[in-house]
Amino acid sequence: MADRPKRTFRQRRADSSDSDSTQEPFAEPGAPREQADLGPAEEGLPFGGGRAEAAELPRRAWGRGRGRVWASSRHAARAAPRLDGGSDVPESRAVDLSTDEEDGTHRSSESKDDQSSSSNSSSSLEEEFTSLVNIPDAAFIQAAYRKRELARAQEDYISLDVKHGFTISGMRKSTEYPESEPDDHENIIPFTPKLQTLRQKMAEETAARNEETSEDGEEDKKYQDIWEQQQMRKAVKITKGRDIDLSHSSESQTVKKFDTSISFPPVNLEIIKKQLNTRLTLLQDTHRSHLREYEKYIQDVKSSKSTIQNLENSSNQVLNFKFYKSMKVYVDNLIDCLNKKIINIQEIESAMHALLVKQAMIFMKRRQDELKHESAYLQQLSRKAEMSTNRSLAIDEKTQWNLEEIESRRARRRQARVLSGNCTHQEGTSSDDELSSDMIDFQKSQGDILQDHKKIFEDVHDDFCNIQNILLKFQQWREKFPDSYYEAFISLCIPKLLHPLIRFQLIDWNPLKFDSIGLKQMPWFTSIEEFIDSSMEDSKKEDSSDKKILSTVISKTIIPRLTDFVEFIWDPLSTSQTTNLITQSRIILEEHSTCENEVISKGKQDLLKPIVSRMKKAIDDDVFIPLYPESAVENRMSPHSKFQERQFWSGLKLFRNILLWNELLPEDTLQELGLGKLLNRYLIIALLNAIPGPDVVKKCNQIAACLPEKWFQNSAMRTSFPQLENFIQFLLQSARKLSTSEIRDEVKEIILILVKIKALNQAESFIEEYHLDHLKSVIKEV
Repeated sequence: MADRPKRTFRQRRADSSDSDSTQEPFAEPGAPREQADLGPAEEGLPFGGGRAEAAELPRRAWGRGRGRVWASSRHAARAAPRLDGGSDVPESRAVDLSTDEEDGTHRSSESKDDQSSSSNSSSSLEEEFTSLVNIPDAAFIQAAYRKRELARAQEDYISLDVKHGFTISGMRKSTEYPESEPDDHENIIPFTPKLQTLRQKMAEETAARNEETSEDGEEDKKYQDIWEQQQMRKAVKITKGRDIDLSHSSESQTVKKFDTSISFPPVNLEIIKKQLNTRLTLLQDTHRSHLREYEKYIQDVKSSKSTIQNLENSSNQVLNFKFYKSMKVYVDNLIDCLNKKIINIQEIESAMHALLVKQAMIFMKRRQDELKHESAYLQQLSRKAEMSTNRSLAIDEKTQWNLEEIESRRARRRQARVLSGNCTHQEGTSSDDELSSDMIDFQKSQGDILQDHKKIFEDVHDDFCNIQNILLKFQQWREKFPDSYYEAFISLCIPKLLHPLIRFQLIDWNPLKFDSIGLKQMPWFTSIEEFIDSSMEDSKKEDSSDKKILSTVISKTIIPRLTDFVEFIWDPLSTSQTTNLITQSRIILEEHSTCENEVISKGKQDLLKPIVSRMKKAIDDDVFIPLYPESAVENRMSPHSKFQERQFWSGLKLFRNILLWNELLPEDTLQELGLGKLLNRYLIIALLNAIPGPDVVKKCNQIAACLPEKWFQNSAMRTSFPQLENFIQFLLQSARKLSTSEIRDEVKEIILILVKIKALNQAESFIEEYHLDHLKSVIKEV
């Protein structure tokens, strides 16, 4: 403040010869005519008079020559009102010529000259304006351009204190590199001075007033105070701007100002001590938790090191690890192989099953169609016989062809039985499944399927497709590490692993064929039995879980396969198919029934249920015994008599096949099917319609022979089953008719039948009624 030069103020008058209005059309575009939009605080003006003076600053205009000139060298002076509002004291404006932040956009060489000229209070406005009109040469422009490019590259500001050298080499370089020249709007050379900042305007007026007038010390002191206030405002404004820039660049915490208006509670040492103790307690707790974690980590590190050392020192552990790793790799590869091959296995299995179903449907449909055609023919023949004695009958070609085909097959079967020496065969008990042209196609399709079946595991190693090799791997595991073997429940996993391979071996297995291989002779069956036997020898446990492997395989793999044959392929009228099916079922249900397993029990029910259902369907669909008048069946060579005989023996054949299941199916189920549905509903009715004689007794003997002996093993039994009551009454009725006739030998046969089926009370009553004392010995022998 002491170094600040003393200021003098003088009043200027406007020159009437200069007219600013004539130069207004040539004013710079975009340049404001006045600085009226700036407030007093922003301009640094102490009172309202400064706004009017700022509006009267010199205006720039374009000159006619090449240089930049001012429109008037003289400015109209205005008298600023005094601070008290009534005096004509001129206004004083304080300015800081050393501050550069507010005029950053006017750091050109012209503004530098303006500042230097305004600092000199002894120079006049005419000399100032004359110095501003100087036009720089090309070297100066080139140096300024290079300096600005250098500042942009360094991300720095352009200093106003740099002295530019004017060299001709700069001009040559500018011509050599035209691509580095600025844009067109940068090449424009300004011919008028740029707008002056508020500080420059204040400096000009201050210098002008220092030349005109000087005031007393009191006014100087006032203006000095005003100047100091302006400097303080500038400092505050610059500080705010720097804080804002700092907060945006670093995104750090904002500067918090201390508000003296806020009142704080009085300081209490007890409160401070309490807070410090609380803080200390929290830190101690944290420290203790960190210590505990540290100790835990130390123990873990020690334990890991000891484990590593033990593993390195123990060779057995390494070998064990290698074995487990090899088993894991082997099982993973085995599962991947089976997952890929199971699709092919399912396709081949479905093709074979569809082929067998198609063949069974052909035989069944042919039998039903022939039965329908023959029955229709005999009914038509009976109607014609009633209407006239003419035996000629018009038959369509299809029916005639079917009848001839049926008769030709029967003739071939009779001829084959004569050659074999079987003369006791009855018509209707043979299976009508002779080879035909369709059978040739069936064999060809079956051969193609079996060829594809052999190609499934051609590209697979034996360790992944041979059941014996697979079980050998697990046997090694059981021998080396039995504890881990049983803990891993391998006995539950083996049936699932062997399931695709067993299905692969069962593709060409037909349990309904006589020459089909039995389950016990299959490779997978023998391999599993050997594995179980070795388990019984190696295992220390009596209840080894490996015992259930075979039963589980049968329940999960064999029974579903056998159930498909029962539901879709098995013909209950075929004795050979029924016998083979019973043999395979007995192996499945009887040999493994000792294993108390819920899975096996459920598997039995899943197999027996479709067997019963299929026999019920056969009774309803395939049994047909027609009833004809006695005149039509008197002649045993008549078509009606032959057809009735064949159908009776066909029904008796089904009756025998059903009772063959007596050891597998429950007794009440068989009695309901064989005795209740078939014997009482069909066979007895046919016998009642027949003529009493030796043939009837023969049929009754065949029926009694089909009944299982197991049902009548009870010696205390004197009365037979309720389902046999109708059959017993028919036997007694036939015996009465035969006793009055000349044929009396058959009466003994009937008594023997009654004794066999445990109808002893009825037999004794009949003997006493007809005084057949010679037959009492038969009853006593029982």
